[in-house]
Amino acid sequence: MPLDFVRAHTVLAHVPFVPEVLLRQAEEPIALWEATEAGGASQPPPFWAFAWAGGQALARHVLDHPELVHGRSVLDLATGSGLVAVAAAKAGAAPVTANDIDPYSLAAARANAEDNRVSVDTIEADLLDTDDKYGVVLAGDVFYSREMAGRVLPYLRRAAGRGSLVLVGDPGRAYAPEGLIPRATYDVPVNEALESCAFRHTTVWQITA
Repeated sequence: MPLDFVRAHTVLAHVPFVPEVLLRQAEEPIALWEATEAGGASQPPPFWAFAWAGGQALARHVLDHPELVHGRSVLDLATGSGLVAVAAAKAGAAPVTANDIDPYSLAAARANAEDNRVSVDTIEADLLDTDDKYGVVLAGDVFYSREMAGRVLPYLRRAAGRGSLVLVGDPGRAYAPEGLIPRATYDVPVNEALESCAFRHTTVWQITA
């Protein structure tokens, strides 16, 4: 079961830049990835087991400015660990939906929501061709590949066109688009084994239609 796997292969710890949030995090990235593939099937990288810079910045921004999400429906797109969804719920958003295509990611999001005593719904699906409306759409670190950026940006712009507040946390990934509106910048502590540095200068951007 993904939930049992998540709990067995992570350690519950405070997020460096968002200490209000407890998160189930892996201590050894490569060992965890190997464990996910032990059953023989190819698995995506365990993005759900780490607090990435974009998500940390976005979570920090939401907790520091709860008026952005309080009382509004929130979608955390490509949620990973569920960090941003948990932060939104802590800031008073309702309902909060965490979305991903990886069942381990959604298991992690459910575990992290439970550990933080907040309510987060989950959707396992590719939503990038859909048009359901949310009050706020949040996305942390989604411009890490050309393919992902090419699919996610049109979705985010459509969401903004429907009236959603759309915020993205990005630490200067190669495929981040131009023309976004900066809302805040942070120097976020990151996992050196993954990022080859101790901090990432990260921006929270607003996306418009």
